[in-house]
Amino acid sequence: MKEDTIPKLFLRNTNLYRNKVALREKDLGIWQSATWNDYWNHVCFFALGLKHLGLEKGDKISVLGDNCREWLYADLAAQSSGAVTVGIYPTDVASQVKYVLENSESGFVVCKDQEQIDKVLEVKDGLPLLKKIIGIDMKGLRRYKDPMIISFKKVEELGETLHREQPNLFKEMVNHTNPDDTGIIVYTSGTTGKPKGAMISQKNMVVMIKGLSQVLDFQEGDSFVSALPLCHVAERMFSLIFPMWAACTVNFAESVATLQEDMREISPTAFLNVPRIWEKIYSNIMIKMEDAIFFKRWIFKAMMPIGHRVAGYKLEFKPVPVQWKILYAIAYLLLFRALKNQLGLLEAKILVSGAAPLSSDIMKFFHAIGLPIRECYGMTEMSGISFMPRNGEIKLGGVVGKAIPGIEFRIAEDGEIFQKGESVFKGYYGNPEATRETIRDGWVHTGDVGEVDEDGNLTITDRKKDIIITAGGKNIAPSEIENKLKFSPFINEAIVIGDRRKYLSCLIQIELLNVENWAQNNKIAYTNYKSLATHPEVYKLIQGEIEKANTHFARVETIKKFAILDKELDPDDQEVTATMKVKRSMIEKKFKDIIDAMY
Repeated sequence: MKEDTIPKLFLRNTNLYRNKVALREKDLGIWQSATWNDYWNHVCFFALGLKHLGLEKGDKISVLGDNCREWLYADLAAQSSGAVTVGIYPTDVASQVKYVLENSESGFVVCKDQEQIDKVLEVKDGLPLLKKIIGIDMKGLRRYKDPMIISFKKVEELGETLHREQPNLFKEMVNHTNPDDTGIIVYTSGTTGKPKGAMISQKNMVVMIKGLSQVLDFQEGDSFVSALPLCHVAERMFSLIFPMWAACTVNFAESVATLQEDMREISPTAFLNVPRIWEKIYSNIMIKMEDAIFFKRWIFKAMMPIGHRVAGYKLEFKPVPVQWKILYAIAYLLLFRALKNQLGLLEAKILVSGAAPLSSDIMKFFHAIGLPIRECYGMTEMSGISFMPRNGEIKLGGVVGKAIPGIEFRIAEDGEIFQKGESVFKGYYGNPEATRETIRDGWVHTGDVGEVDEDGNLTITDRKKDIIITAGGKNIAPSEIENKLKFSPFINEAIVIGDRRKYLSCLIQIELLNVENWAQNNKIAYTNYKSLATHPEVYKLIQGEIEKANTHFARVETIKKFAILDKELDPDDQEVTATMKVKRSMIEKKFKDIIDAMY
């Protein structure tokens, strides 16, 4: 059998690795494991249960909730049935949930718990195509009498009964999956308007992962942590598509709050996350070092220059002199090993940052302590990652490496990146006009601006629409300035303003925990985020951080004025996406008065 779909790869893995661990999930402090055989049985029973409830080939089944094993069971069950999985962000409010369910024409929705079911019940009267609401955790739902609601366990029981009657039915369904079938619909983050549902076929996913596997050396038994929302294409790659390709183990943390502790227990070999998380990890380290005892602070300040020097040699592709190797070995024993262990990344060999540019300073810091993060580039419309640096080719400054095998690309006259290949998505569901705008003559118009160096590595400059053209006609990429500002442990988010203006200004969101710690150390009284953000001494603190960042840029690129936001940016307020990417148009509209006051 040709393994040309994700369900067929799943069947292969079940036959090869029946009793090996495929999934782990922490529940009430105890790790629960599922073997490939357990995985298969859950997916089989759930798929057949859906069939009993009327799911047909081509139908849509949405999944709404935090990452868990059942999320993957539902995803694979739908794909194995020839149906389509649609992920919905667990942070979405009821109106956003309704938009995705309605736009995707979903007949079924799997919800993690009561909170998510309540969102669907609030809007279900406007969803005539919805047949069933399937609950994973049924706590608190005993008094709910809506006939639409059914438990995940009950669906599996229905499927198990059908499996006893027709034991070969599910395997036949898997064997009949087709490379051209739409496997998943992934909704874009909606930074520029309403989210669009990108249809990704089985062939798209298999081709993409086949190419990427030639760049990233994943091995059987490698361990991942499912940290980003599963409805995001990047997390779907690391939690579903890659494990199907390389038989890796996926681990689900108990909660976001326990992620760090859980990672220390797991010690994953691969970790993917967005820049905001890497920035937060860095700032937490710096603040903890400030509060550490004198000896620990001395060790940190003495060892970090050694790490930076060795990282510099490696990033410039120069041999590391013997004396620096010896010094680094000492620094590793005294500091870096303990730091990596504290982060839960002691065994990590593949570390990836994606979705937005990562500050070069932060990237070099992690390289210095022995965590060689690489920046990748991809997009939902290319079924995931399309550019990734090879081992030994990692560079700083937004360099995302060469195209993975199977991807063609070119740079347009205005710097926009065009991509082509068999991983190009099928189009936006129910939106042929947007599809035509994005795919022209087989080329995906990415909307990103980049350039290629002499070695063939792509560097991402910025989003085309985000390039600032000042009143003086100067073109400025804001992401580089923003990343330099966010290198400060006191700055959580920085949004540079200046398009058609005479100078650059910036909106700042402070890093609450770190500024709180600073305020307590300096005996500054405050009551909440707003009182801290509006305190004159905090303004002086941030002003100092901006002045430091300004020293790295030409005069026209420096921040002349800034304002500190008196609230944290929130996905619920449509200010950032679920992966914490800033919605610039919304920010500029919402904080227009503050911006105008700076000019």
